[in-house]
Amino acid sequence: MDVDIAAPQPHQKALYRVMDAKVILSLSRSAIYEEIRSGRLRSVTRGRTRLIPASAITEYVKLLEREADSEAV
Repeated sequence: MDVDIAAPQPHQKALYRVMDAKVILSLSRSAIYEEIRSGRLRSVTRGRTRLIPASAITEYVKLLEREADSEAV
């Protein structure tokens, strides 16, 4: 079966479970929770489930890029 690399990506989720964010950000579970505790990665709770908004993941990556840029100077 051929895969069309030009095919559109599936609709992006609005909220990710910690296990999903772990894969997306290539961080351990404990690192994700540490970033949440420190306020560097925003999250919300729904019942007992901790969820990370897609926008928070984007903001976190931008934060890491800014920090890397400031360290390079």
